[in-house]
Amino acid sequence: MLKVLASLLLAMAVITAQAAETFSFQTVIDKARDLAAQPYHEPEPIPRFMRELSYDQYQDIRFNPDKSLWKQGKSKFQVMLMPPGLFYGHAVKVNIVDGEGAKPLPFKKDLFTFTDPELEKLVPADLGYAGLKLTFPFFQPDIQNQFLVFAGASYFRGVGKDNGWGISTRGIAIDTGLPTGEEFPSFLEFWLVHPAANSDQMMVYGLLDGPSLAGAYQFNIKPGKRTSVDVKAVLYPRNNIKLMGVAPLTSMFYYGENTSRPRGEWRDQVHDSDGLLIHNGNGEWLWRPLINPVYLQMDYLRVDDLFGFGLLQRDTGFNDYHDLGARYEIRPSTWVKPEGKWGPGHVVLVQLPTNMETNDNIVAFWTPESAPTPNLPYHIGYNISFGGAELADQDNGHAINTFVGDGNIIGGGQKKGAYRLIIDFAGASLDKLSPRAAVQGDVTGLDGTEVLEHFVEYNDQNKSWRLSILAKPAAGKSLDLRAFLKESDRALTETWTYRLPPDNDIRIDH
Repeated sequence: MLKVLASLLLAMAVITAQAAETFSFQTVIDKARDLAAQPYHEPEPIPRFMRELSYDQYQDIRFNPDKSLWKQGKSKFQVMLMPPGLFYGHAVKVNIVDGEGAKPLPFKKDLFTFTDPELEKLVPADLGYAGLKLTFPFFQPDIQNQFLVFAGASYFRGVGKDNGWGISTRGIAIDTGLPTGEEFPSFLEFWLVHPAANSDQMMVYGLLDGPSLAGAYQFNIKPGKRTSVDVKAVLYPRNNIKLMGVAPLTSMFYYGENTSRPRGEWRDQVHDSDGLLIHNGNGEWLWRPLINPVYLQMDYLRVDDLFGFGLLQRDTGFNDYHDLGARYEIRPSTWVKPEGKWGPGHVVLVQLPTNMETNDNIVAFWTPESAPTPNLPYHIGYNISFGGAELADQDNGHAINTFVGDGNIIGGGQKKGAYRLIIDFAGASLDKLSPRAAVQGDVTGLDGTEVLEHFVEYNDQNKSWRLSILAKPAAGKSLDLRAFLKESDRALTETWTYRLPPDNDIRIDH
């Protein structure tokens, strides 16, 4: 009998060990490959009344933080779950991975509180979850802080320790900005690996599907002052993709120091990000201030060997906005650093017009020069970090202000059809120079833009170096400029680039 019992216990131990090994990233990769081999099917929608909830009705369905996943354990990480409804039109599967393998997390209505008892009655017992919020104790060991959210299509949003919510990222972007229309692939299923006690890292896996491709994702997550996410993805295209956006970033720019202020607005600036930064393979740093164009504007910035790119919030003083509610000065910057060499391609900047700050109108992503081949796996890896504007670890001077005005008024110039541009540079070796140093500007007009004058002077008010440019675009074309500061033949700063379309409200004669 003892031998039989021992045999049973041994068999159970073997089964348990095998179960713990049944899940790996390869599990998700296999699912993505199988999905891509089949015709695409849209996720099953939630009941219509849930999709038609008002914003206030949806907000009144609240997850109870006391019922957070892993709250009773020793893990620093906890998970809050989100209900479908309103913007979230379908449920996603959520699985927990621990020493016993992967197990589905069933939907429980009692995890949520409802202000409206009639709505509570109508919510199905098998509704499912729309997404998840990860929490971690940033400031006090017994208080959890939300730092990463997966919800809606392939979106996920993150913050560093000192940030408020702002910019979003996505698993993939398909045909963004093209006249044929954009696809929005969605995460269908997540696997959350139970972190070890006292671990400062957490692993999440995601299965994505859309009309043009399916994909498997691994997210190695490290919260902190800079919240870091190592992403590995294996994508399976079903067909030819016109424009595939890798590591897409989505943000908002309504107006700023380089635009006019909309009528009726009292705040100096309103934006989640104020510029695109690119570190290309020749070591050059490129800075492109954002605009809110009258019409869609797409810029393809070629890179042969990308070192990194990101949308940054460089204006981080309260006096840049004066908004006690939105607190735009603490919105996070986001930086993408490739794993290995991605090869030639373009960083694409998509800028859409918006007349309100609630619309995300900025997208930036990398796209390969050669489109992925249908039915063959496409591997990509990168790190994405959320934090302050310094997270790119830039080692040269950078633009801290960009002002644009009419070049044919007092204080602007005396040239009809021209623009006056003022760029303040600071940081790195610039800060160590004498105010009398022989700093020069290197300014180039592109696509017919004529540079009429430019000069550099030290700005003792904010300890920066000011480059002033008077430039005139060709008739009917955009103002298109590149500029940097130098001492002799040594570049001191990033390359500031700017493109202002002819349809704008800067010049008085428009």
